[in-house]
Amino acid sequence: MNVRALAAKAIYEVLEKGISLSVALPEQQQFLENGKDKALLAELCYGVMRQLPQLDKCVSDCLSKPFKGKQRILHQLLIVGCYQLYFTRIPAHAAISETAEACRQLRFDGLVKVVNGVLRNIQRQEATLNTDSDTLRFNTPAWFIKRLQQAYPDNWQTIIEQSHQRPPMWLRNNRLSQSREAYLNALAAQDIHAKAGPSPDSILLESPKDVVSLPNFMQGAASVQDGAAQWAATLLAPVENELVLDACAAPGGKSCHLLELAPSINLVAVDFDEKRLARVQQNLDRLHLKAQVIHGDAANIDSWWQGQQFDRILLDAPCSATGVIRRHPDIKWLRKNSDIEELATLQRQILDHCWQWLKPGGTLLYATCSILPQENSQQVEQFLARTPDAKLVPIAQQTNPNDIGWQLLPGQDNMDGFYYARLVKAI
Repeated sequence: MNVRALAAKAIYEVLEKGISLSVALPEQQQFLENGKDKALLAELCYGVMRQLPQLDKCVSDCLSKPFKGKQRILHQLLIVGCYQLYFTRIPAHAAISETAEACRQLRFDGLVKVVNGVLRNIQRQEATLNTDSDTLRFNTPAWFIKRLQQAYPDNWQTIIEQSHQRPPMWLRNNRLSQSREAYLNALAAQDIHAKAGPSPDSILLESPKDVVSLPNFMQGAASVQDGAAQWAATLLAPVENELVLDACAAPGGKSCHLLELAPSINLVAVDFDEKRLARVQQNLDRLHLKAQVIHGDAANIDSWWQGQQFDRILLDAPCSATGVIRRHPDIKWLRKNSDIEELATLQRQILDHCWQWLKPGGTLLYATCSILPQENSQQVEQFLARTPDAKLVPIAQQTNPNDIGWQLLPGQDNMDGFYYARLVKAI
C-alpha cells in the first residue's frame, strides 16, 4: 500500500476514532521498509494535523456532496492530496497520481476519477487557503483560541505561532556515563552540531537525528527528552537514599532522570496505563537503572502501597497537553473544551491524595505540559487555599517570584510549554 493510502488510514484513525497520532502513525509505518517512505508518511500526517481546518475547508468546497460511512476515509485522502499541493515540493502531477492510486488501493476503484478530479480542480484554481475565521486563520479550534485570549491577551497569537513550529530535538545527557561537555565533544566528533541547554543535563541538537547515529545512545549515554521536561528532576532535587514517588511515571523519562541525579534513591514509579508503563521499564533497562515499577492509580495510593510516606513526590499530572502541540499537533483535534474542567477535577483529586502520602518537611513538584491556568496556577492557588500545611516555594527560574509557579510557554528557549510548582509540607 502506498504512502498516501497509509496516511489517509492514520488520519482517519485520529479524526474519526479519536486515536492519538503517536499510536496511529507507527501502526501504518510498520508496512513500510524504506526510511524515506516512513519519513514522508510522518510528514504528511503531522502536516495535515497542523493545517487541518484550511485543508478540510478546501476539500469540502470542491465536493458536490460529502463522503459518508466507509467512504469517509476518502475525505482524509483528499486532505492528504491537498496538503501535498500546498505545502510540499512534491510535483503536482506526482501528488495527484499517487493519491489517486491510493484511492484504488483503499478499494474504492469506482471513485478514483472523483479523487483525481477534485485534486486537479484544486490545482487549477491555485487559490489561497481560506482564512475567513480565526479557526481557519490560525488552524486552531475556536474554544482553544478563546481560552488563550483570556489567559494571554497580549501574546496569544505568538503562542499559537510557536505551537505550529516543527519541534527541535533535545537530548538529556546521562551524567552517570559522562559529563555533558564530554558528550558534546563526542557529538562534535561525529559532526553532529549541538549546544548546551539551560538545565544542567540538557543538549539541543541543531537538527533532529536518528538515535542510532548518536554516540553510545543504545548503551545509555543519553536520552531524548524535551528541555522543558528535563527541569522536573532538577527542580525536585532528590537526595541520596530518599524514598521518592513518580506518581504518573510513563513513559519514564523523568523517572530515569531522577535516578541519574541520585542513584541510591528508592524510586517508586507508578502509572495507571499498563501499556505505557511497559515503556518505563524499557527506559530503565536501557539506562541500567532500577526502580519499583507499579501499575496503579496515583489517586488511590492506599490500594497499592503499604510503605512509608515519601520524602519527595513528582506529580506530572494528567493534563490537556496544550503545551506540546508543536510536538503532537493532533492534540488540537482530540481535545474538547469540556475536557479542561474534567482534567482539572482529576488533577485536584490526585494532588490532594498524593499530599497525604508526603512526609512532613517533604517536597511535591506539581507539573503539567499544559499552558492553561485552570490546570496550572489556578489549580495550585486553590490547593494552597484548602491545604494549611502546604507552602509554595518560588522557583529560581521564574520571571516573577510572586507568580504561582513557573509557566514555560511554547518556544521559550526553544522548549515545549510546561508548568512547575514546588510545594513543601510543613513539619
